This record gives sequence, C-alpha cells and structure tokens, in this order.
Amino acid sequence: MTARALMAEFDDIAGWTAEAVERLGAAYAIPAACRGSANPAALAWLAEACELSAGTRLLDVGAGMGGPAAWVAARFGARPVLLEPMPGAGRAAARLFGLPVVTADGARIPLRTASVDAAWCLGVLDVLRDKAAVLREIHRVLRPGAPLGLLVVVAQGPQLLPCPEGNHFPTRRALAELVVRAGFAAAEQIDQPDVPPLSWKRRADRVAAVVASRHRTDRAHVLAAGQAERFSRLFDAGQVAIRLLHAVRREAPAAGGMDGPDRGLA
Repeated sequence: MTARALMAEFDDIAGWTAEAVERLGAAYAIPAACRGSANPAALAWLAEACELSAGTRLLDVGAGMGGPAAWVAARFGARPVLLEPMPGAGRAAARLFGLPVVTADGARIPLRTASVDAAWCLGVLDVLRDKAAVLREIHRVLRPGAPLGLLVVVAQGPQLLPCPEGNHFPTRRALAELVVRAGFAAAEQIDQPDVPPLSWKRRADRVAAVVASRHRTDRAHVLAAGQAERFSRLFDAGQVAIRLLHAVRREAPAAGGMDGPDRGLA
C-alpha cells in the first residue's frame, strides 16, 4: 500500500503546485517540480554522465511532476517519456510541461524490450521495498549498452531518527549490489554535488509558500510537511545522503534474472 504521506505529496500537493506555478509564471515551473528530487548540478552531472543529447529517448521512471525531465529536454534536447504511477503527479507534469506521461508502475513498464535510449530514476528507489524488480524492468526496456542514471537517498549508518513514512533507504554498498544484480555495470558514482543556486531555491520556496498559504490546514499538506521535516532532520544529522550513480546496461542480468516479455508500446 502506498504510504499516506507519499500519496499526499504526489497527488494533492502536485495539483496545488501546478496551480501555484500557473499563478506565478512559467519560470517557477521547473524548480517547483524538482522539489525533493534534484538540483541543477545533480541533473547536469547525470545528463553528462549518461551522455544525453538531442533526440535521446529518455525514460524517466517515477517522474513525479516532471521537473527533471523538462530540465533535460530544455538543456540537452532529450525526448523524455515520463512514467509515473500517481495520477495527480502525472496530470501536473502534463499540465506544466506538455510532456508525454504514462501512468504505470515501474515494476511493469508498458514499453517494448530494448526500446529506450537512456533512463533515469530520481528519488524513487528509496521509497520502494522491491527495488530489484524496478531495476530489472528498466534493464529490460533499455537497449544494450544504454545508460541509467540514479539519484538515491542512502543510509549513512544506523538510523536513529524516525524514518519518513514509506521510505526504505539502501546503503551505498546495497545500492551498488542491486544495480549489478539487475544487469548493469556501475560506471561512476558521487555524492550529490553542491546546493541549488539561490535563484532556483527562491522560486521553489515561493511556490511552496503559495501552496501553504492556501492549503496549510489541509490533511495532505500537514502530512507532506511532516515528511519534509523528518527528511531535514535526517540530512542535518548526517544519517542519510544523496547518491548519484551512472550505470550501463549489460546484455543480460548478472544473476537470477531474464528479460521479461514485451509490454505494449513501441
């Protein structure tokens, strides 16, 4: 079952965010829709590591409101396809950026085997219990030799503070092992670089303030705010960090896995 806080974040909050952006202006869209997933330096590192370029068909697994996909389309000319299980987030992405959105779970991607040039999965694996299933499915839809970019919140050690609802943080070692077992060769990985520019943070914060001014007492906003506070405490205490990983699809999973059947769309 999807955690209540996650449902609030990617349903109610997503819709309210789209409304706030439309009120404030298009310049606020990407920073607001990247909230909690990435900053420009992290996105640039992943895009360069994956060698994204004009025309690259990029599958964004768990795309949320579509901010990172819109950013890479604007900066690199990639052609993103957004996969998002939460209808509210998918609607917000289509509303804000006009990008193609497929409403589906990452463990059953409705794309043909070896039909995608590149994939990334940002801030998603840490909310999944069965991380391996999603990585295997991404492996299936990527063409051999294609790149995968990951942004994952990882555990730094024993977790002493309360965990945000619905989150299951892997260690760096566990993350690397999952990637290899799913059929990828890990190429490089780093901790998330830098903090967002003040202009980026200012726009994201302005949108959040507009949402809060209208919905502060709503149940969904209370849940999402509590989730954000728990994350902040974990980061401030050094118990979690953000890890960026670039990997390449091998011909077949390393162990125990075989490519699944084609599932629909070309």
